[in-house]
Amino acid sequence: MSQQHEYHQELKKVQDSDFTHNWVSSSGFLFYLQIFCILAFVLGGCYMLYTKRFEKPAVPVQESTLYTPQYK
Repeated sequence: MSQQHEYHQELKKVQDSDFTHNWVSSSGFLFYLQIFCILAFVLGGCYMLYTKRFEKPAVPVQESTLYTPQYK
């Protein structure tokens, strides 16, 4: 009888510390993990947009088509 009681105590210890058996701690962990992943994705996207932003190329334009045209 005492072996069975010890077995149940050990099983309860393992289940209390196990991630899959403790719904409260696992749901909190998954919530914060999800928030961290979303935040990392958004900040990474913002950083990439900041560093790789659009640069205007130097396009040759005829002088006669400017807002104030210049003719030769």
